[in-house]
Parts: sequence; C-alpha cells; structure tokens
Amino acid sequence: MLEQIDLTMVNWARAQFALTAMYHWIFVPLTLGLSFLLAFYETLYYRTGNEEWKRITKFWMGLFAINFAIGVATGIILEFQFGTNWSNYSWMVGDIFGAPLAIEGIFAFFLEATFFAVMLFGWDRVSKKFHLVATWMVAIGSNLSALWILVANGWMQHPVGMQFNPDLARFEMKDIGALILSPVAVGKFTHVTSSSFLLASLFVIGISSWYLLKGRHVEMAKKSIIVAAVFGLVASALVGFTGDESAYSNARFQPMKLAAFEGLYDGETSAGLVAMGVMNHDKQPGDDQDAFLFEVKVPGVLSLLANREAGSFVPGINDLLYGNAEQGVMGVKEKMVQGRIAVNQLAAYKDAKKAGDEVAAKAALAAFVPHQDFIGFGYLNTPEEAVPPVPLVFYSFHIMVILGTMLPMICLLFLFYTYKDTIAKQKWLLGLGMISMFLAHLASQAGWVVAEVGRQPWAIQNLLPVSVARSNLTTGTVQTTFFMFLVLFTILLIAEVGIMLKQINIGPEEN
Repeated sequence: MLEQIDLTMVNWARAQFALTAMYHWIFVPLTLGLSFLLAFYETLYYRTGNEEWKRITKFWMGLFAINFAIGVATGIILEFQFGTNWSNYSWMVGDIFGAPLAIEGIFAFFLEATFFAVMLFGWDRVSKKFHLVATWMVAIGSNLSALWILVANGWMQHPVGMQFNPDLARFEMKDIGALILSPVAVGKFTHVTSSSFLLASLFVIGISSWYLLKGRHVEMAKKSIIVAAVFGLVASALVGFTGDESAYSNARFQPMKLAAFEGLYDGETSAGLVAMGVMNHDKQPGDDQDAFLFEVKVPGVLSLLANREAGSFVPGINDLLYGNAEQGVMGVKEKMVQGRIAVNQLAAYKDAKKAGDEVAAKAALAAFVPHQDFIGFGYLNTPEEAVPPVPLVFYSFHIMVILGTMLPMICLLFLFYTYKDTIAKQKWLLGLGMISMFLAHLASQAGWVVAEVGRQPWAIQNLLPVSVARSNLTTGTVQTTFFMFLVLFTILLIAEVGIMLKQINIGPEEN
C-alpha cells in the first residue's frame, strides 16, 4: 500500500518554492549579465584613460550592487527550503545535489564576494589594473555560481552519474564528471547565462533611453547603449543556439515536457511547430477533443528541432502515457507496473534485512534491480499524474520564444541609430527601449516556468515525484511561512525598486 499523501501541503510547498524562486530570479539574471558589462566598461576605461568610462562603470556598478545584495538574500532562503519543506528530497539525493551547491559556496561565492568588495570600494585603494582584475573576477565568479547551481538543477532534470543505495534508500554520487558534463546541465548553463546577458543589455538600454528622453547624461547614455547593444546581439545569437540544443535535449530526456511545450497530445510524423494558438482548456489526455481552438503550425519544424530530422516521429502526451508500440514508445502505464515492482521489492528487501533473513533479502534485491530505473513511477496513482499543466507550459514557452525573437531586434535598432548619431531623435524607439527591459524579465520568468513546471510531477525526473520529496509538515505551517515570505519578498522588492529609482534619478554625477 502506498502512503497517503497530503497533496494540499505539497501544493503549498510547491507554491512557496515557486514564489521564492521567481522573486530570486528577478535579480539573478541582471547581476549575471551586468557583471560582464561592468567589466567591458572598465576595460574601456583602462585602455583609453577616458574618465567618462570610469563614470559609466561606477554608475552601473551601483545598480549592480543593489541587485547583488538582494539576490544573495533570496538565494539563501531558497536553499534553506530544501531542508524545511523538502527533507525527504534532501535525504535521498543530498549526497549528489549537495556537492555542486557546496562547490558553489566554497569556490564561486567566495571568489565573487571577495573581489566584490575590492570592485565596489577599492577605486582609490588599489591600482587601476588590480581593480580591473577584481571586476572581471566578480563577473567570472557570478557566472561560476550560476554554473554550479545549474549543474544541480540539470541533474534534477536528467539524473546521471549516481547509483542507488538500497540499504539507505538514497541516491549516491558515482561520477561527478557526468553531472558537470551532462548535456542538460551544459545546455541549461549556456542558455540561462546567454539569456541573462541579453536581459542585462536591455536593462542598460532601457535606463539609458530614459536619460535620452529627459535630455540628461546624453553622452553617458549613448556610450552605454553601444556596448550593451553589441553585447545583447552576441548574447541573442547564443540564446537561439542554446535554445535549439535545449529542445533537442528535452526530446531525448524529457519528452513529456516537449509535448507540453507544443500542446501535442497525439504523436506525429513530420510534426509541425505551433507558431501561435489558443488551447482548448477542457482537453484531457485520452479524450477525442481538439487540443486547440485555433492554431497556426509550421510543418515539420518540431520534428526537425526534436530529432534533427524533419520527417521523424515526435511522441505526444497520449503516446507517452499509454504507449505506442508501433513507434517503440513505452507508456507511463507500463512504467507504473515496473515502478510498483521496484517499490514493493525494495520494501521487501528492507524488511528482510531488518529480520536478518539474508536469503530473502538477496532475492528481493535481485528482483528490485531490473526495475529500479522506474521506481518513481511506482508512486503515481494514475498515468495522468505524469502530465504537467499543459496550457501554462504552452503559453509560457511561446511567450518566451516570441519575446526572445523580438528583443534582439531592439538591440539592433539601438545600435543602428546610435551609430548614425540620431538615437536621441527616435522617441518611439526610446520608449520601446524602456519597455523592453520589463519584457526581458517577463521572458526570463517564462523560461523558468517552462523549465520547472514542464517537468512536473518530478522532483528528480522519473525517480522521485514531488509528492514523495516533501517534508512531514502540516498544511497550516507551510501556508503561514508562504505568506510570511510573500510579505518579506514584496517589501524587499519595493525597497530595491525604490533605491534603484532614486539612484537612477540622481544619475552618475552624484554616485
């Protein structure tokens, strides 16, 4: 018999983690990208000796510091939640998941924090060369922090390099190199950092646009825009390339997530990519309703993205749930049978070990091993539980893609008109530039919704459902802390925005 689980508590714990992650992600991508822009601006100051570049660097450095501080605060709370709300998860995978987090703390965070102090307070205390090195180290350290966090997250999406210990019911590290070089981890790191570079570029463009509209700090704004626009264009090319690689990885390792991206219920050969569409929210797996009320597809593109072959078969949600023998797709229904065997034989093994019956323990372990890769499915009650919220994933994915296609064009327009020295006259473009920094944040948040909601119901893909990863807390306890965090994070956000606006209004002279 499977343990009865309080799903209300699980959903509140999910909501609390999502709340913390989304607030945290307001600040993190900005610091990842802005740190490199600071390094570029200061390098220009070091190479040219032009004090204007120093003034530009110090101004953007002040805004970077504000976001850095609050990003660290929300990130620490996020990590603590693994112990408070997800203690079963921490017990079962702590040996693996904790390793990259420890490396992030020991190396990247200390590297980042140490040089951060020199960068922020060392202008008149260290040489120009050493200060420039410190600024570059902050940029590298910030992104190294992201690397180790995303290695951990990539392992949750595609668990590799580990083995299961039946005596402790824990997953243990076997090959850390496999974690770091996992195609999912590499893809997530490159896609997240490149999209963060684009976001930071648009942040600089947006604030510089405001200065140009107000007729203030015109030269500073133009110089800032040139570097940011070039950086944004280069980053956008990487975003497109890494996004394509992410789709390919999803097809291999998380096909249900890919099917949810496209609202694909029935698998297709030469599957088309949905360019735009309105989903039928009444659609359920296995029924005969249409998935869309309206859709526009580009033929063959989804098959090309998923399998590198336009005429290939892409499984849909129904294929993945109920199986498709013709295409060699094993369904969740069949995996649940094997998962139940794994769960039951693991329990029998532990009981036999406790009773000192080595013969029975050995037999149970031998029966467990062939089915252990499906153990997570043994905790599902119905196949349909393996389907994420399709409309939310579909719309988030398409918002991310549409904005990710549009935002590089804004960088290109700013670079063109700044090069022609007519940017100050393009009022429409300056207004669009101010809006674009909010659109970049929207695209970034949508990307995380796609990545995290799209893999539900799994804490560890195929091995550990979220419902099993929880702590044994009451619903009321989690609800209370949810609203505490909601109030705290909202106050922090309001304070951060207020400080930023004040700093922007003051401008670089008084920095």
